[in-house]
Amino acid sequence: MTTYSFLDVNASITGPGGTFSLGTGASVAEEGITIEFADDKDTMVIGADGNGQHNLHAGQSGTVTLRYLKTSPTNHQLSVMYNLQTASSALHGLNTIVISNPVSGDVTTALQCAFRKQPPNTYAKEGPAMEWVFNAIRIFSLLGDNS
Repeated sequence: MTTYSFLDVNASITGPGGTFSLGTGASVAEEGITIEFADDKDTMVIGADGNGQHNLHAGQSGTVTLRYLKTSPTNHQLSVMYNLQTASSALHGLNTIVISNPVSGDVTTALQCAFRKQPPNTYAKEGPAMEWVFNAIRIFSLLGDNS
């Protein structure tokens, strides 16, 4: 397969205050959705004699960044969740975000997600993208086979 389309991307969030779609149809901004791991999986150490070792790290944490048009109703839904989840530690960090593309077979699941902060809100000539960033304790990602 040699074609990609955001129209094939499904995304959703489940957590205190709601369960709803985050992908196609949610007025996603042009910049879309980004999943980024926080740490390198490997560090290399070279000894004084030139021999070396690789160190495999267990961390699976990272961020999920969701970008929506200023007029997207998803901003309201996320804002309601944010206000609820940041009012008490009992509801904080309990979101699950799943992003998939059934055409390519990509699947990413982010667990124990917490809102990093409320996005900047700019009023300007053109409405900006609203950028919601989540810290995720564990991210599991598998890219599909596009062949």
